[in-house]
Amino acid sequence: MHAMQYRITLPADYDMEIIRRRVASRGHLLDDWQGLGLKAYLIRERGVHGSAVNEYAPFYLWNTVAGMNAFLWAGPFQGIADDFGRPSVRQWTVLAREGAADPRVRVAVLLRQQVPDGVQLTDLAADATRETERLAGEDGAVLAAAAVDTSRWELIHFSLWENEPPKAGGDAYEVLHMSVPGRLPLDARS
Repeated sequence: MHAMQYRITLPADYDMEIIRRRVASRGHLLDDWQGLGLKAYLIRERGVHGSAVNEYAPFYLWNTVAGMNAFLWAGPFQGIADDFGRPSVRQWTVLAREGAADPRVRVAVLLRQQVPDGVQLTDLAADATRETERLAGEDGAVLAAAAVDTSRWELIHFSLWENEPPKAGGDAYEVLHMSVPGRLPLDARS
C-alpha cells in the first residue's frame, strides 16, 4: 500500500469556494478508480484550524501501484497540472493502517516527523504501528495510517475524524469529499 499527496498553496486572498465547487463537480470521478483505497479531498483555509495558508492538498491511499500510475500518467492528474501547474507529488510506503474508509468524515490530520539518525528501524515500524492503533481507537477516529518516505526519512501519521480531532499536533484539513471505491476496507497488505 502506498500513500500519496500533493499540496497546492494558494494566495492568501484566494476564494476557497472555487476549490469547493471544483471538488463538488469533479470529486465523484475517482469514486470507482481501480486500485484506489481512498482519496480524501482536503483543504486548509487561512485562519481555520490554525492554518496560516490556503491550500488544496488531496491525500491518497493506493492499494495498487498500477492504479496510482494510471492516475498520474493516464489522464486525471493532468487536470491538476493544467489548472495549477505541476506540483511535487510526495509518496510514502504504508507501514500500518487501522480502520475503514468512511465517506462521511469531516476532518483529516497529517503529522510529519523526521526519523532520527540511529533509530532502530524495527523499533520505528513497531512504534508507528502502535501509534496507528492508538489513533484509530480514539473517540471520533475513523481511520489512521502511518507511512514513511525513505528518501527523506520522514514518517507521517494520517488520520480521519468524524468531526473535530483531539489536539494532537499536525496539520488539520477539512475533508470536502471522499472517494472510496467499493466502500470496502482498505487492504493494508497490498
